[in-house]
Amino acid sequence: MSTEASQATEKPARKQQQRSVVTQQKLLDAAIEAFSENGFKGTSTRDIAERAGVHHPLITYHFKNKDKLWRAAADRVFRDFRRSLAASLEDHKDETPKERMASLIRAYVYYAKSQPALHKVMVQEASYPNERLDWLIETHLQPFFDATFEMLEQLQAIGVAAPGNPKLLFNMIRLCSGGLLALGNELKASSGIDINDDETLDEIAEMVVNLFLPGEARQPT
Repeated sequence: MSTEASQATEKPARKQQQRSVVTQQKLLDAAIEAFSENGFKGTSTRDIAERAGVHHPLITYHFKNKDKLWRAAADRVFRDFRRSLAASLEDHKDETPKERMASLIRAYVYYAKSQPALHKVMVQEASYPNERLDWLIETHLQPFFDATFEMLEQLQAIGVAAPGNPKLLFNMIRLCSGGLLALGNELKASSGIDINDDETLDEIAEMVVNLFLPGEARQPT
C-alpha cells in the first residue's frame, strides 16, 4: 500500500476514534449528572442517552450496561478527587502537619464545589447496602480514609486536632467540608449563603479548620 493510500485510510480511523472519545465523555458527563440527582435505581440508560444527546445503543457499545457506566462515571469523579487532594499535600509537604491538614480541607471544599456530584453520589449510594458502595469504598475511598485517619491521630497526639475517635472526627470534617456544599440550593434559599462565592468557600474552610484543628502543635508526652 502506498504512503498516500495508508494516510487516506488512517484519517477516517482517527476521526472515528475522536468521535468515540467525544461520545464517551458526553455519556460520562450525563451519567454523573443523572446518577447524582436520581441514584442508580432511579436513573435509566435512556435518560442518560437523552441528556448526552446520543443514540441509546451507544451506551451498550461503549460501556456494556448501566452498572459499568455507573462505575466509569464514579471512577472519573473520585479519581480526580484523589488527585486533587494528593496535589494539595504535595504542594504543602514542607509545611507544618496542621497546615498540611488545613490545605487538605481547603482542597476538599473547593473540589466539592467544582464537583457537587462527589457527595451526591455518596449520599445516593450510602442510603442502603449495595455492591457499588462496597466497590467505591474499596477502590477509591479506603486508601484516602486510612491515610487521613493516621494524619489526624498524629495531630491529636501533638494537641492540634480535637480529641475523640479519629475516624469519627474525620467523617465530621468530611461532612462539614464537602457535604455542606451538596446543600447549596437549600443554603441559598434558607440562609442567603451563596456557595458560588469564593469568599464563602474560604470562610467555610477556615471555620472547619478552626473547629476541628483548634490547637497549636506541642511535643507529645
